[in-house]
Amino acid sequence: MKRKLISGIIAVIVLIAGYIAWEFFGPTVHHPEEKYFFVSTGESYDAMIDSLREKKIISSEGWFRRAAKIIGYTTVRPGRYEIKKGMNVFSLVRMLRNGQQSPVNFVITKLRTKEALAARIGNAFECDSLHMIDFLNSPDSLREYGLDTNTVMVAAMPFTYTLKWNTTAGKIFQQFHTAYKTFWTAERKEKADSLHMTPEQVSTMASIIDEETNSATDRPNIASVYRNRIAKGMPLQADPTVKFAMKNFSLRRIYQDYTRIQSPYNTYENKGLPPGPICTPAQQTIDAVLNSPTTDYLYFVASTAFDGTHVFTTNYQDHMKYAKLYQDELNKRNVK
Repeated sequence: MKRKLISGIIAVIVLIAGYIAWEFFGPTVHHPEEKYFFVSTGESYDAMIDSLREKKIISSEGWFRRAAKIIGYTTVRPGRYEIKKGMNVFSLVRMLRNGQQSPVNFVITKLRTKEALAARIGNAFECDSLHMIDFLNSPDSLREYGLDTNTVMVAAMPFTYTLKWNTTAGKIFQQFHTAYKTFWTAERKEKADSLHMTPEQVSTMASIIDEETNSATDRPNIASVYRNRIAKGMPLQADPTVKFAMKNFSLRRIYQDYTRIQSPYNTYENKGLPPGPICTPAQQTIDAVLNSPTTDYLYFVASTAFDGTHVFTTNYQDHMKYAKLYQDELNKRNVK
């Protein structure tokens, strides 16, 4: 009888121990649909636990608190934490205690405005779009980087940036600028200097070319046209700058009335380059400017083949001939 009692007690102890072990080390943490759990800067310990429970990541607040007490987790660290399938409470608590957040791989593609960049950042990071646009529009913030509110977008190069979710607006831009400085090697700076251009001017020219064509073979020749026009004191007359000035990027045809818009970005009304880029320039296009050939071209117009290529000419008469062919083709295709 005594043996049965002892065996029964042992069995109960084993069951209790197994239950406790399961609660601590079993896969009791639920994998959320959004995959990540976000802890905001300044969030309290209790608010964080409430959020874990509301999102049904943990089913029991008590077991989480017990695990946290055992591990010594008291200080909340903000961040984006990946909740993996099969995770246990101890692993969850340890991850949160150590601040082992999952970084954000932020990819910049072609963006035309500071507002577009700020919106993308607001969607990807704790920093909201208003904080980011305030930074991008602050001369004081940008002065230490040698940039202003017009040239700031040259630093937002189309790379992939790995950053923590709770990185501030200033720190995010600092990462952009570090990559920008790394890109501008001594060799590239020397090439820019040989063209009598600053890196910012090269990036600005590249941004216009990126909006003009997707043809890699045409980019160097377009750069040579722009360089020749600037050297002769001729306006660039680049249609993409009119679209940027009007903030209407869906335009397919630029009518004469559009070219009269009053804006420092309108290269029909103003000679030389605009005060800053009109999109985030691609690395390949910047290099196309730096390695552009010396030509006599002063004009170019899109080919009637509509294949992204252009016809380059050295005189206005030939240019107008090809321009008329292109306009006629637009009319045939009923392009407005």
